[in-house]
Amino acid sequence: MARSDSRYREAFNRMLDRCAVLSVGAPLPPEAALGAEIGVSRTVVRRCLARLTEAGVIAWDGRQKHVLRHPAAADRIALGGVSADRDQLEQRFLDWILRFDVPPDTPLSVAELARNFEVAQHELKEFLAGLSRFGLVARRPQGGWMLRGFTKDFAVELSDFRLVLELDAVAKLVEAAPDHPVWPRLAALREAHHALAGRIETEFHAFSKLDEAFHDAVNSVVRNRFVTEFQKVISLIFHYHYMWDKTHEKQRNAAAIAEHLAIIDALEARDAPRAAEAARQHLRTSKSTLLSSLRHHDLG
Repeated sequence: MARSDSRYREAFNRMLDRCAVLSVGAPLPPEAALGAEIGVSRTVVRRCLARLTEAGVIAWDGRQKHVLRHPAAADRIALGGVSADRDQLEQRFLDWILRFDVPPDTPLSVAELARNFEVAQHELKEFLAGLSRFGLVARRPQGGWMLRGFTKDFAVELSDFRLVLELDAVAKLVEAAPDHPVWPRLAALREAHHALAGRIETEFHAFSKLDEAFHDAVNSVVRNRFVTEFQKVISLIFHYHYMWDKTHEKQRNAAAIAEHLAIIDALEARDAPRAAEAARQHLRTSKSTLLSSLRHHDLG
């Protein structure tokens, strides 16, 4: 790994640590102060800020920078070697799909993607082969890979099973001990949702990361390896919604924020029936939106 890239990776992880100790909504220091604190140039600081913005950790508008959410372990960059573990590769691949709105049936260049994601080509091929189990990518007849969609039946079955798992998680969360770490996470998420609601006119794209963080927190109370694996499919399809019709994205995200807050209110009140009904309503909305997007792309 080049020394400059190593310094950037170290600086980025240190900036994640900096964001972790701030409250949601708190401002970050000026670029010059951050550079002096971390020991890197302003150019490296700006590169780190750009990645933090793409990841939805901060909002950055000119000189104004503030925390949108607390960093997660998946946000960190590996320091050693050029290989990335599967979770990091998945995160970067999905970020790429979301950021560039990659449409279905797009041919994928393994060489180009491996270079962009800083992984060996064989690692990327293994990763794509794993995604092919869910019908999200496929080998092309003439060789190589392409990004694909999925059928209406697939979406319906996925949505119905998601409902079963998340209602179970909600029931367990209501009964969680007062000192369970999920409660501070929900409190921080409440602040982040209110903050984004206030900026929804211009920053509605940031909801995808917040949505992922919310559902991850709800499902964190369930310790089951099969549920964990399934949640990765949830992330691939619902949180990144690379096939979704973007026409009404702002309105959808504003409505989803309100639905998330209704769930948080019921959970914090330890009101199991209200929490379950709020979760059902939110997941019905998600299912409806997903099926609508399939029709929009002629896949329904």
